[in-house]
Amino acid sequence: MRIRKNDNNLNEDFDIEFIAQVSDSLAHPARLVLFRHIMQKNRAMENVCTGDLVDEFDYSQSTISQHMKKLTDSGLVEIRKKDRFSYYYANLGILMKYIDLTKKYSII
Repeated sequence: MRIRKNDNNLNEDFDIEFIAQVSDSLAHPARLVLFRHIMQKNRAMENVCTGDLVDEFDYSQSTISQHMKKLTDSGLVEIRKKDRFSYYYANLGILMKYIDLTKKYSII
């Protein structure tokens, strides 16, 4: 997405695009709940895979997978494969960057 015609504020453009992408990934209530759950499990040093999320929440595996794809595409969640399982981890660095940039560009 291109916001400006000139490149004088290229970093600002990237920041705004980043904020929009992460905001979009958290905009659905299910994704917000899933991300929060993953953060809590990670804090407790527990692994989380798709099957765990299906067992915990009233969503099908395909619905969970679609939501997790959106979260991984934004960088908020990372996938690490071990044996035949894929485990989800919250990327706190991306979350902190998102929080910092939303404060920086806040209009309030």
